[in-house]
Amino acid sequence: MRKLISTIFIMTNRELFFRYMGLPSSAPLAIEMERAEGIYIYDKSGKEYIDLVSGVAVSNIGHGNQEIIKAIKQQVDKYMHLMVYGEYIQSPQVQLAKKLTEYLPHTLDSIYFVNSGSEANEGAMKLAKRYTGRTEIFAFKNAYHGGTQGALSILGNEKLKYAFRPLLPGIRFLEFNNFEELNKITDKTAAIFIETIQAEAGIILPKKDFLTKLRKKCYETGTLLIIDDIQMGFGRTGKLFSFENFGIIPDILTMAKAMGGGMPIGAFAASKEIMNSLTNNPELGHITTFGGHPVSCAAALANLNFLTRDNLIEDANRKGRIFKNALKENPNIKEIRQAGLMLGVDMDNEEKMNRLMNNFLKNGILTDRFLFRPKAFRIAPPLIISDEEIFLTIELIINSINEI
Repeated sequence: MRKLISTIFIMTNRELFFRYMGLPSSAPLAIEMERAEGIYIYDKSGKEYIDLVSGVAVSNIGHGNQEIIKAIKQQVDKYMHLMVYGEYIQSPQVQLAKKLTEYLPHTLDSIYFVNSGSEANEGAMKLAKRYTGRTEIFAFKNAYHGGTQGALSILGNEKLKYAFRPLLPGIRFLEFNNFEELNKITDKTAAIFIETIQAEAGIILPKKDFLTKLRKKCYETGTLLIIDDIQMGFGRTGKLFSFENFGIIPDILTMAKAMGGGMPIGAFAASKEIMNSLTNNPELGHITTFGGHPVSCAAALANLNFLTRDNLIEDANRKGRIFKNALKENPNIKEIRQAGLMLGVDMDNEEKMNRLMNNFLKNGILTDRFLFRPKAFRIAPPLIISDEEIFLTIELIINSINEI
């Protein structure tokens, strides 16, 4: 035993990382991080990286925000977990629910808090089946909705799911932006899941009127429209919620990622009528132990207050355009797609992309590829990035591309 303890103490964090942690990738970046502030992350050696991933659209207001930290500390001093979700009245939960509904359409006036985006989609799926009494669910090819069994069932890429079949029955897929395929939605369809902007497909925007016609088809067939705003919500697109850009309102909205300002939390929202379906036949239609954790809710409330102050969200489009305009003429870049302060940048081929990723790390840039578009990298810094930091980042990106 003493020998084992001694061996553990002399192992580095890097060695412990590979020895004891379950990892989803055979080749993780494995950069040992020390601290983070604003748009920057620092490794153990003190090297500074500009964060263009934002924890995959989690850190929308940057790292180390003092208002978030203060809210967390104040709540920790009062209480943490008390009871399974929905039994006790807890101020952080009810205040956050009230605040969220102030920014949502009046038909989305009931909030169910969960732990993550995957669980939000799981809950929304159950709610749609329970409310409609139907079982058929549509989703879109190249959409990402999470990694749990239900969320994986509606994920629109076979590469990530084939090894885990059989998954949920009754799931069908449509082509994003294909108007004719909307006719496959019928009065047997419980719900259709959609990202208004397909994120992991590389920032694919909807064609004009596509979402409007989808909304109309759902009304005609009694199908619930579920918008997954998990990655593109909370200011990323220049609106608090992405659907606000397109003049439609979902029946159910799922959210997570940037919701907690860096703390884990998710939610699904619906009308009180729809949400109440979970209270009967059977009772406890969706339950969660840690959903709506009071510390996460306190952080999320501070995050929402910070986001909606001044013009931080509205400025996302202008900042995104600075990136796009500066990079679009580079001969090595094939295409750029932009939604607010989220850009998908296509390179000519994967071989160039591989070399570029190495150059980014060398030059102090953290970014990644999109899951379903390996020739593209994302530009999604915290929304607080200043113009000066944008121009510095652009310079580093161009230098990294020119070094290929």
